[in-house]
Amino acid sequence: MRYAALVLTLLLSVPVIVPAEDLPKPKADDISTRVDKVFAPWDNYNSPGCALGIYRDGRTIYLHGYGMADLDHNARIESSTDFHVASMSKQFTAASVIMLSLAGKLSLDDPVRKYIPELPDFGVPSTIRQLIHHTSGLRDQWDLLEIAGWRYSLDLITNNDVLTLMARQKALNFPPGSRYMYCNTGYTLLGEIVKRVSGESLREYTTHHIFGPLGMDHTHFRDNHAELVKGMAIGYAPAGGTFEISITNFDTVGATSLLTTVEDLQKWDENFYNPHVGGVSLLDEMLRPGKLNNGEVLKYASGLNITMYRGLHVVAHAGADAGYRSEMIRFPDQHFTAAVLCNVATANPSGLARKVAEIYLADKMQPEPVSVEAKPVRLTEDQLKSNAGVFLDSDGDQIMKIIFKEGKLQLAPDGDEPSHPFTPVAVDRFRLGPAPVEYLFRTRPDGLRELVVTGSDQKPTVYAKLPPFVVSSADLAQYAGTYHSDEIDALYRFDAENGKLALRRLNNLPETLEVEGPDLLNSELGVLRFVRGPAHRVTGFILNTGRVRNFQFQKGAR
Repeated sequence: MRYAALVLTLLLSVPVIVPAEDLPKPKADDISTRVDKVFAPWDNYNSPGCALGIYRDGRTIYLHGYGMADLDHNARIESSTDFHVASMSKQFTAASVIMLSLAGKLSLDDPVRKYIPELPDFGVPSTIRQLIHHTSGLRDQWDLLEIAGWRYSLDLITNNDVLTLMARQKALNFPPGSRYMYCNTGYTLLGEIVKRVSGESLREYTTHHIFGPLGMDHTHFRDNHAELVKGMAIGYAPAGGTFEISITNFDTVGATSLLTTVEDLQKWDENFYNPHVGGVSLLDEMLRPGKLNNGEVLKYASGLNITMYRGLHVVAHAGADAGYRSEMIRFPDQHFTAAVLCNVATANPSGLARKVAEIYLADKMQPEPVSVEAKPVRLTEDQLKSNAGVFLDSDGDQIMKIIFKEGKLQLAPDGDEPSHPFTPVAVDRFRLGPAPVEYLFRTRPDGLRELVVTGSDQKPTVYAKLPPFVVSSADLAQYAGTYHSDEIDALYRFDAENGKLALRRLNNLPETLEVEGPDLLNSELGVLRFVRGPAHRVTGFILNTGRVRNFQFQKGAR
């Protein structure tokens, strides 16, 4: 499920829209026309879309809205339209904590429990700095809430809900500082630390110390989901040839929930060159990459990714919640930034922002890498079938199922989603849609088959092919029963029905699970491994999701 969601996000970079009357276009002889063509698929009266801000050398050089902010009321997207920007919020939370540290109110190396004592003592302390850099080892709040039966963006979620859930946790994903794993919980806790240290809510602190001084009058952390915000863009998702509303229902701030405009973001962007707020010390700390215990330097700093794009240094961060998508990418050496805020789940603002940057900075960028082997090739049916199977990643928390269907090798997502065909570019190398990701099948020295997935800016992920497995009715019967976890208030019930195993849990429809190996199951939540005790009887299971590891359930109701 987790991997399928990632793949679908990449595949859906091409917008799904309803044919409609185009909005008025500017003159066809200036650079803005080339920019507008990038957003043309969204630029109509029957579709949500995006707001664009382009900043260069301290000035806003282009602002434009494409599509509709509110389809019910025919309100267009303007440069002054407020958007929920999801994880783009994190840089402002990090800035707030750093400003408190510069004022001597806290140290970034303080243990988190100094300020949030209700957090369990896991034996080894996590620090504020590790929260900022996603190296704390804490489990991610969204995955935990989903495990507990909460419905993301539908059920009301508050900071207190997150704190209450974290107070019950009994383990970390990994020892603090030993690895990087993106964790929204860390930033919710950072927002709470700002509140407890300053005496102001994160909304109040950022308004008084960042947004107000910078003149960002249309920017704030929304800590009340029922608050009226005039001119705010409504989030949408495609639904059967039209769109349906897809908005957040959060009263949790820190990891998310910032509202802002492309007009206001220019003022924040320019503060990185002329630091009116925070001074040079704030900028130095925000741009300092994280570091693991072993000395490895990360690409993540303080709510900002520090990477390269076509030979140029970039500082960026994206966001995605419900029907909202966002990206702000800064090219500091060129004093150039593009901000793209969208209100439709199928938009790809990261790709759009980079296309805009290419228009303005083409003469400074390195040519796009061209691989002569990237052209599609024709493979035999036997060659394709040899790569089909079930693959498990080295962490044991992602299963990828690859099938041969309709003469093609295809990725089979979980649930009701359709499969997606691979494009072969060599005997053992494949692409999937427009995403810059390569799938390499190879044989290990021990003779086992494995799959290596390589992205443009990520470490390769290795998946081992699982041997074919057929589950017996007797095994299914052993899995059946009720399970509980001391870390959540929910029961899971497994029922063996007609040769299948069904999972029933709070606020969710029954799910039929795939048994992929001995005691190994794949679910919409993640990967489950049943645990056996004396007499080889099932005593519980361990659940691994993308951002929660070794979450334990015991068999039998409490």
